[in-house]
Amino acid sequence: MDFVDNARNYVSEKVAEKVTDMEKPEATVVDVDVKKISFDSISYHAKVSVTNPYQVLIPIMEIAYVVKSAGRIVASGLIPDPGSLKAKSTTMVDVPAKVPHSALLSLVRDIAADWDIDYTLELGFIIDLPVFGNFTIPLTYSGEYKLPTLSDLWRGDEAEEEKVKKEEKEEKEKKERKE
Repeated sequence: MDFVDNARNYVSEKVAEKVTDMEKPEATVVDVDVKKISFDSISYHAKVSVTNPYQVLIPIMEIAYVVKSAGRIVASGLIPDPGSLKAKSTTMVDVPAKVPHSALLSLVRDIAADWDIDYTLELGFIIDLPVFGNFTIPLTYSGEYKLPTLSDLWRGDEAEEEKVKKEEKEEKEKKERKE
């Protein structure tokens, strides 16, 4: 029996070495934006770049997410079957998260201190790797969202219109100089 056990251990060690040396999919958060503010919640969308080093398409089984702020969980959820990772390529994945206003109200101290919301986004991309089964790509991203001031809200479209007009004027001047 010792020979069989030794052979089994040897094979297990070699397989473990190959698995640890094997390239694995990697993910990075590219951007987090506020997409919609409604009466009951704020919708955030994280743009995540996921690189697949394999020659085959890999299905994403689900994405688990947790949004934390001031040490508290303000939103969490699962996104079932969000698509697949292209073979030997980088795939952009959009991860939406809805944070209810009631959760944000519990963050009043953090908001009052610097008029922003500091957050941590924890993601788990659960993918189905052939032969190995389900594999989770963990990802953590921290950032802050600056809240608009009352003057920003008051000026709102006027400030944006001024910016656009200024850019158009500069572009027109560039064209005139070239001619």
